[in-house]
Amino acid sequence: MIKGKIAIITGASSGIGEATALTLAKAGIKVAIGARRTDRLEKLAKKIIADGGEVFFQKLDVTKRDECDNFAKSVLEKWSSIDILVNNAGLMPLSFFKNLKVDEWDKMIDVNIKGVLYCTGSVINHMKEKKSGHIVNLSSVAGRIVFPAGSVYCATKHAVAAFTEGLRQEFSVRSNIRVTSIEPGVVATELNDTITDESLQGFVENTKKMEALQAQDIANAILYAVDSPSHVNVNEILIRPTTQER
Repeated sequence: MIKGKIAIITGASSGIGEATALTLAKAGIKVAIGARRTDRLEKLAKKIIADGGEVFFQKLDVTKRDECDNFAKSVLEKWSSIDILVNNAGLMPLSFFKNLKVDEWDKMIDVNIKGVLYCTGSVINHMKEKKSGHIVNLSSVAGRIVFPAGSVYCATKHAVAAFTEGLRQEFSVRSNIRVTSIEPGVVATELNDTITDESLQGFVENTKKMEALQAQDIANAILYAVDSPSHVNVNEILIRPTTQER
């Protein structure tokens, strides 16, 4: 039974994070939502409460370790437990490596890798002590394949996939902590808005023409994983639009 459990969701101000918060709340999970855009968090919290859910929100920049630790501490002070962590916050400013968009590389590494490490680190001892928990990491189809202009982004998502499997091996058997990697293909979210490389305008336009996945599709996959029986560890869910070839 997932009703009454407590979930932290990062990057909850829009897209997959927002849809996941609404979906888990409707399933009876108490949701702690974090992101940098607190105005959006406040609107989302009001919607969850109006639907009869329980919610806590606080500013969270996953690139800052102290904010990750303080967020987890605040959730524990409010609800005394953390059962689920959804590491959703992520960036995708695709660019050809030759264009040397170093600032964008740094941001992707900080959010997509360090953010996942920091947030997981903030809850792992609690889950380990109570010998239960579920960590859901948002990787990508880019965590399995590499494509032009995606070398750095793909590297970050390959890192998330490797980290997720490492967590499973370390904690699932010994500490009863389930671990899931969610690997979406093209999803209609704000991710493409972070692409500044002008040579990728054609790519962006082509993805807009595709019948992309919706954020709700990924939220449904996350709910499936966390709602599986306790003896079932859903390790990976790769989900693409029907029309996506790679």
